[in-house]
Amino acid sequence: MSLGDSLQKDMIAAMKAKDKATLGTVRMLKAAVANEKINLGRELTTEEEVSLLSRELKQRKESLKEFKAAGRDETVQELEKEIEVVEQYLPEQLSADEVKAIVEETIKQVGATSSADFGKVMGAVMPKLKGKADGQLVNATVKELLS
Repeated sequence: MSLGDSLQKDMIAAMKAKDKATLGTVRMLKAAVANEKINLGRELTTEEEVSLLSRELKQRKESLKEFKAAGRDETVQELEKEIEVVEQYLPEQLSADEVKAIVEETIKQVGATSSADFGKVMGAVMPKLKGKADGQLVNATVKELLS
């Protein structure tokens, strides 16, 4: 089942359940998918769908930090619910240990020896972890292992 089909099914279920928070988030995701299809002029691949969902999740997490800092508790709760809904559509996230193992393997593959090789390692590891791990976690792991 494609992401669009899954979103459509979940949107109908949220309408029937009168779950406004889930319904709003699913509608935003459907709109993002539709916009991406229009921009590309074709159906999205699974990889592009994961990339889109990752981008949507990242935006919400960044907003969450800002609203927490501003003390906007009501908005924080709404964003936390949205994050939960978006995460349902993403592949299961890897643990920090799993990410570390993949980064260590990639460092060996590219022959990185110092922090000067950071870009080379990130360029090689991100395609492996795209959608499976948070970019900030990967970034911090690479920096830690190269220092």
